[in-house]
Amino acid sequence: MQFGVFTVGDVTVDPTNGREPTERERIKAMVTIALKAEEVGLDVFATGEHHNPPFVPSSPTTMLGFVAARTSRLLLSTATTLITTNDPVKIAEDYAMLQHLADGRVDLMLGRGNTGPVYPWFGQDIRNGIPLTIENYDLLRRLWREDVVDWSGRFRTPLQGFTSTPRPLDGVPPFVWHGSIRSPEVAEQAAYYGDGFFANHIFWPKEHTQRMVGLYRERFAHYGHGSADQAIVGLGGQVFMRRNSQDAVREFRPYFDNAPVYGHGPSLEEFTAQTPLTVGSPQQVIDRTLTFREYVGDYQRQLFLLDHAGLPLKTVLEQLDLLGEEVVPVLRRELAAARPAHVPDAPTHASLVARQATAAETADAGAGEQATAGV
Repeated sequence: MQFGVFTVGDVTVDPTNGREPTERERIKAMVTIALKAEEVGLDVFATGEHHNPPFVPSSPTTMLGFVAARTSRLLLSTATTLITTNDPVKIAEDYAMLQHLADGRVDLMLGRGNTGPVYPWFGQDIRNGIPLTIENYDLLRRLWREDVVDWSGRFRTPLQGFTSTPRPLDGVPPFVWHGSIRSPEVAEQAAYYGDGFFANHIFWPKEHTQRMVGLYRERFAHYGHGSADQAIVGLGGQVFMRRNSQDAVREFRPYFDNAPVYGHGPSLEEFTAQTPLTVGSPQQVIDRTLTFREYVGDYQRQLFLLDHAGLPLKTVLEQLDLLGEEVVPVLRRELAAARPAHVPDAPTHASLVARQATAAETADAGAGEQATAGV
């Protein structure tokens, strides 16, 4: 199982002192967080993609390429790659390039995005969000898997004899997670292709996440990719920790109350009761996270949001220390002990290359048997 952190890259005023970081400070802080994630033994760093204030990560491949050059083990991911407003040709080429630079330590999470004004900025209409998602991903898959592509569709100009460059590393495209908060069509798409499904798992109650993951698992099995419990599932989550739970609540409350996403709404106590947000001691985070398996089943990736709502970098790095030293080691041990042997591990470039080689060997053996039978 993979553990890591994801960031949305918001530039938010610290409500305790009124200070707002500059864009440069926030971008540099995201890099520091990624490097710290590798240092404390986490597996994944993921960045969102946004094109509107108060967010800064408009170019995930630039950020991840820079991080790749300064890390050796960390798996680099997006927390959202906008499949609706990005050209599939550009996605295919950018992430294949990043694959080569990072020696395969790359995957991406596709999403529609939930900021309406972004669509017309890139010449699209939000009312076409689902059709764009379906058409653009179909093209992206072909660009990665076919050396020469002839294609026509509804939302972009046709392609004739087009080859996306560079080709994916080792002939294996980056693994794709389809991320969604509320769209069953995205869960269906992930299941159809046998890709991963990532549930945001921050704002909604557990029953909602359970339904979305359950739909994906059911359809994954329907399309013949394996049993429902072999589907590839990832979860988000948000935590804030101090060794004493009362200190955690007291320190986090002003950030929660003024957060641009959920501030000025339910109380901190109401929100932690109704959603997966956990504010408390490391043990409370461990206990709460272990309950996720009860309603989504065995899953492959757990990402935590730590740097939202104006929290200073120093505090975020302290959170990473607690996560890496006290929380994740226990979660790894407990979740591994409970995982049945037939449930697959989280995909990596190495595992995907091995799977492709096995499939090729099987196909060659089958062709040889047919030839012998014909003789």
